[in-house]
Amino acid sequence: MKFGSFAFARTTTFRLALVYSVLFALFSAGLLAYLFQATVGAMRSEAKMRLEAEYRTLAVAWNTGGPQRLEQSLLERALVRVRDFTYQFETADGTTIVGDMPRMPVEPGELGQVREVTFEVERPLSSGAPEITTIEGRIVRLGDGSVLLVGIKMDERLRLVNRVARSVITAAPIGIVLALLGGFFSARYAARRADALTRTADAVMHGDLTKRVPVVGSGDEFDRLAEQLNEMLSKLETLMAATRHAGDSIAHDLRSPLSRLRNRLEVTLRGPMDEVTARDALGQTVEEVDKVLSTFNAILDLSRVHSGSEAKLVKTDMTELAEEMAELFEPACEEAGLSFTAEIARDLAVHGDRTLLAQALANVLDNAVKYTPRGGEIRFSATGNTTHVMLSVRDTGPGIPKVDRERVKQRFVRLDEARTQTGSGLGLALVEAVINFHRGRLDLDAGENGQGLSVKLTLPREG
Repeated sequence: MKFGSFAFARTTTFRLALVYSVLFALFSAGLLAYLFQATVGAMRSEAKMRLEAEYRTLAVAWNTGGPQRLEQSLLERALVRVRDFTYQFETADGTTIVGDMPRMPVEPGELGQVREVTFEVERPLSSGAPEITTIEGRIVRLGDGSVLLVGIKMDERLRLVNRVARSVITAAPIGIVLALLGGFFSARYAARRADALTRTADAVMHGDLTKRVPVVGSGDEFDRLAEQLNEMLSKLETLMAATRHAGDSIAHDLRSPLSRLRNRLEVTLRGPMDEVTARDALGQTVEEVDKVLSTFNAILDLSRVHSGSEAKLVKTDMTELAEEMAELFEPACEEAGLSFTAEIARDLAVHGDRTLLAQALANVLDNAVKYTPRGGEIRFSATGNTTHVMLSVRDTGPGIPKVDRERVKQRFVRLDEARTQTGSGLGLALVEAVINFHRGRLDLDAGENGQGLSVKLTLPREG
């Protein structure tokens, strides 16, 4: 899958980024609205409260002293220049008694009716340009027909409102654009990383098992995923190589007995047939078929171990199992002219499958008997510590070179000197599969004084 200039817009990452941008925009709008209300709204409320208080004070002056007391109060306020209020008090016929303006800027309502008004007043300045002031006020026609206007100047507050409004109008689009840009670049970055994964998967599907996902070193989730995939691909490559090797080895190991079987049957059919000849040919045929069947049985055993489908993991007494193996192989060693010693500690237990562990031990001991020349020695030991149980088989045979010790654990691998012995090359592969299934470890090393082979099985101890 290739990503064009805008194909990333179809990706999940971009859609998530777009959702994030919308949420960010909504949050920003809500935050700015709250700030607007907390500043401008509070100032407007405070101005209205002051206007209402001033109007009530003048109403009290009217009610207690009539026009004279009201006029006196207005004259006193007119002397306080720092106040934001403006006043206009006119008689019923429009004559100004006290006022900041040449005439009443708005019409009053009915007698006793208080109106809320907003108006603008133009004042000339010395510079020539007039000043326009916005005023919010209360206007009322009093009982004698006179008119009172009380107003508060809103210029500073309106300038602040406009400033905040401009800030909101400017900041909101910038925030949304930045969020979209962030979503754009993050989505494009994620799309490119995903494209690298896709290209690698496509190459692997077309047979290139050497292809790996690039790791950029950022340590993010894409790098962690790439590392896991690369590790998986390495194991897959190893398994495929082992499978190809296994196929070649199966063909090689089965070709010889099948060829001998065919040639023997052909020779027998061409020659004179009597009961002795027939029995001899059939007996040798059975031997060859048994070799073929043993190879297939070993393959099936190894597959069952890897799948673990038939395993029954229970507490297993390894002391008892080791003693049984020692009793079983001691006569075989005597028959092969080998010295056999066993040292088995008490109270050794693991959590495992007794049948699989017995098969693994049998394979190791059988190899030791098979490859140790007459007059040699085999030592079998079972020991343990607080965390592990160790099973060890040491022989004085030819051993395995250090460079080949890992290779002989693979399926169907047999060293040249082992070709003269019967076997499928699956013994150690089966042992390692059993030990790995039990979360243990198989170690191959040189025997004592660098002679022979030491095979050590380490298993987690239970109880």
